[in-house]
Amino acid sequence: MTGRPVAVRRGAAPAGLLLVAAAAAWVWMVARWGGMPAVPGTMGLGLPAFLAVWTLMMAAMMLPGTAPVAALYARTITRHRTPRMFVFTAAYLLVWAAAGLLAYGLVSGLGRVAGLPATTGTAVAAAVFAVSGVYQLTPLKDRCLAKCRSPVGLMLRYASYPGRSRDLRAGTRHGAFCLGCCWSLMVLLAAFGVMNLWAMVVLAAVITAEKLTPAGYLVARAVGIASLALAVAVFWFPGLAPGLTGGGMAGMSGM
Repeated sequence: MTGRPVAVRRGAAPAGLLLVAAAAAWVWMVARWGGMPAVPGTMGLGLPAFLAVWTLMMAAMMLPGTAPVAALYARTITRHRTPRMFVFTAAYLLVWAAAGLLAYGLVSGLGRVAGLPATTGTAVAAAVFAVSGVYQLTPLKDRCLAKCRSPVGLMLRYASYPGRSRDLRAGTRHGAFCLGCCWSLMVLLAAFGVMNLWAMVVLAAVITAEKLTPAGYLVARAVGIASLALAVAVFWFPGLAPGLTGGGMAGMSGM
């Protein structure tokens, strides 16, 4: 267990399928939401629609960083690899879909802040940035990130799961570690605007860098420090948090 990202030798096909799925999700997101401003709240979506969109967002943002793990897990499967990898991936995304319930409640509640006095929205934005920044610097973040970066030990445990539920349990467990690793980044979407595609692109790049690059731990700490800096800067520049201050920052206006 060196803490280095997993190396993909065999099992490239499952990794490629996850990348294709992520690319398809990105295409849909850009086609559907590209050019729309980042506005507070849930963009008028009810819970079912929000969960559907949220799950597609998570597929777009999380699957690229998970592809090497999927390739490693696929190497433990000797029969019916494709359908079993589908179950693993679906279980992984199911964890993030469940997290969408909490996200909906959070975004719905915080979306009302934009209608309050500007100082209130700014203070809440500072709190969101601060919570995210502090968690990025905690040992729990490092522990969950380690599971995502070097999951060889987890693969041995997953391979020992008996019965037909193995792939479901493995995908769910790995999704839980990724949620523990990345929730502090996703909560930033409440500040930037849930459908701010520029923010999604940047956060997806951060997530992938944390998991796959040798400097992943440094990236996590740098983002934590940057979030703490934003918690201060937002008092002078409320537009940094359009999802809470109604700053109207365009999501993909340049596309």
